[in-house]
Amino acid sequence: MAVGDTGGTSGKSPWWSDALNDPWRDPQSQALVVSTPEPEPPPPTDTGTFSAAQKGLGLIVAVSAVVALLAGSLGGAIGYFAAVRGGEGSTNLGQPAPAPPPLRTSDSIPALVERVMPSVVTVQGPSGGGTSLGSGFVITADGFILTNDHVVAGIDEGAVRVTLSDATTVAARVVGRDPESDLAVLKIDHDNLRPVELGDSDLVAVGDGVLAIGSPLALPGTVTSGIVSAVDRTLETTDVGGVHRYYAAIQTDAAVNRGNSGGPLFDLSGRVIGVNSVIKSLSEDGRETGNIGIAFAIPINQAGRVAAEIIDTGRARRTVIGAQLDEYPAGGGVRIAAVDAGGPAEAGGLRPGDIVVRLDTSVISEPHDLIALVRRHDPGTTVTVTYRRGAETQTTSVTLAADSN
Repeated sequence: MAVGDTGGTSGKSPWWSDALNDPWRDPQSQALVVSTPEPEPPPPTDTGTFSAAQKGLGLIVAVSAVVALLAGSLGGAIGYFAAVRGGEGSTNLGQPAPAPPPLRTSDSIPALVERVMPSVVTVQGPSGGGTSLGSGFVITADGFILTNDHVVAGIDEGAVRVTLSDATTVAARVVGRDPESDLAVLKIDHDNLRPVELGDSDLVAVGDGVLAIGSPLALPGTVTSGIVSAVDRTLETTDVGGVHRYYAAIQTDAAVNRGNSGGPLFDLSGRVIGVNSVIKSLSEDGRETGNIGIAFAIPINQAGRVAAEIIDTGRARRTVIGAQLDEYPAGGGVRIAAVDAGGPAEAGGLRPGDIVVRLDTSVISEPHDLIALVRRHDPGTTVTVTYRRGAETQTTSVTLAADSN
């Protein structure tokens, strides 16, 4: 036995427990580990179901907020940088661009066309079993109209009709014609006519923008555009009746076709600078003609003078130099065959046999060059004539005159 008191229960050992409840006493009893549970978190304020889609949306919102914050910070930094360096010659970022100009202004092409269109007319009438058709334009508020002579030359007498821009058709009277300059004046009786504004064709330069308006191929109110391709382009044409016509024309690449004849050539301010009259043809007989980008207009300074004389007197004077011309010689120029006694050429010191090579700045190569350029000027105009006499080249001033017919 061990030393001590083992038989009583009054003094319990601290190492001893209730043997009946001691789990270590019975190897068959189960061990139970007891732990204090963690307190549960409070329930969420939203009692609804939070789905995966909502979780994704939340992520997007969070990212967007961050991006917006960064963008705002970056914009502020750039603005601060621009403000700080604005006086140092650097470009100020973030300044609003000026508003673009309106598509159409009061001086735009559509506005110009709307303004001048009421002045343009179609001229037509029966001719040789068919119909002659061309264009024209109102030159006075009381009804005078300018067109080409070749438009009305073949129309039966008293059968000329003019159709206005509003499709009204009225009878027209032929006031007078000048076949060689290819101009004619008509008269209609109609109210509220709008005459064109005339420009100064002497100021026209190569490269100027132009508009041609008329009735090409029987299509009234057709507008085409281009530029002035040349000035003082000399031409001679002969019609089926044998009439010779002379032009010192404004050349343009605006599309001009049959039916444009007699119609106006406008500058880009809406002023008439020429009368569309001739087109070039690629065919030898001239029957198959169409726009190839080369058309010719009578300068309005010449056309306006002729029209005024026709209205005032019924006929137009021709400007002459007072000389008869020979065939052009070898080496260029035009030989003077004879001079009229007391005429402009004689007064300027020109003699038979002199060879004219230039009128002002225009080169003379053929007789029609000199005739066309002289007729472009008003009677009384003084021009500079360059000529050869023998081996010498000389110049003289000649004051042109009107013919006596």
